[in-house]
Amino acid sequence: MVATTTRGAPGPVELLVRQHRLRWYELLPWVIALGVYVLLPEYLSLGANILIMVLFALSLDLILGYAGIVTLGHAAFYGLGGYTAGILGARGWGEPLSGLVAAAAVSALVGLVSGAIILRTRGLTLLMLTLAILFMVQEAANKAGFLTGGADGLQGVSIDPILGLFRFDMFGRTAYLYCLIVVFLGWLLARQLVHSPFGRSLTGIRENVARMHAIGADVQGRMITIYTIAAAMAGVAGGLQAQTTQFAALSWLSFEMSGAILIMLILGGSGRLYGAFIGAPLYMIAQNFLSRIDPAYWFGYLGVFLIVVVMFARGGVLGLLDRAAAQLRRRA
Repeated sequence: MVATTTRGAPGPVELLVRQHRLRWYELLPWVIALGVYVLLPEYLSLGANILIMVLFALSLDLILGYAGIVTLGHAAFYGLGGYTAGILGARGWGEPLSGLVAAAAVSALVGLVSGAIILRTRGLTLLMLTLAILFMVQEAANKAGFLTGGADGLQGVSIDPILGLFRFDMFGRTAYLYCLIVVFLGWLLARQLVHSPFGRSLTGIRENVARMHAIGADVQGRMITIYTIAAAMAGVAGGLQAQTTQFAALSWLSFEMSGAILIMLILGGSGRLYGAFIGAPLYMIAQNFLSRIDPAYWFGYLGVFLIVVVMFARGGVLGLLDRAAAQLRRRA
């Protein structure tokens, strides 16, 4: 039964339900994604890669945007998930769904263990420890060349048809729809988390840790929990990448990968749940377009583009849209 206040006024639980009821505009990313499948079949491989990056950025948003955990090592969980699913496929276990579960489990386990250690620190120390974890995992993957392929990458990955029915085709149709469904489920989970009392407590931790301690909240437990969940989600993204490309590389465990996904999230807007849906496509489409124009110097153009966005769109693209909407309301 929903609690209410006197005189029939809605209580806090009912207000929470009303406030976070699904809005029509939340379906726009999925309508656009289905439109790409129908109207732009030649870009399905790029589209699948964008969807994977959206899921990866969404996992980072849970810890950075909501819990305020600053990290430069989130690619460790993405790479672990990719290698887990890839190794299973290369060693004869090509069933894709169980491969994703295994990728999530391995990344979650590493996230739980590492989180219990490094989340006792704050600030620059925490930042450096996340980077140290990333370098350790990358070096371990490099040394275990007999298992991971080392610097040459993991090859020979073979993935079975999904549910025994849908085979991965050369045009990328199955891979695109597979990624779309998994990302949609990940978004539903993230949305449920951030709009729950647990998600509200994460925002409280981000804003004022001392006050959350004062009201008796288990700050450390909540931070470890969301860190583990985000690690599992990043592992699923890496597993998707390995299964759809049938390959895994050391670059997935690199500092560059962590930096790129951080840029994507900041570009779209962190702590907003939908920043990943804007930042990842914008970054990757710009990268694809600029590399075609100038294969040698496209990274410089991309840097200029990012500087312009950061200078004139504080809070990311979503922040810019919010300010524009507020300006229109004031004029109205």
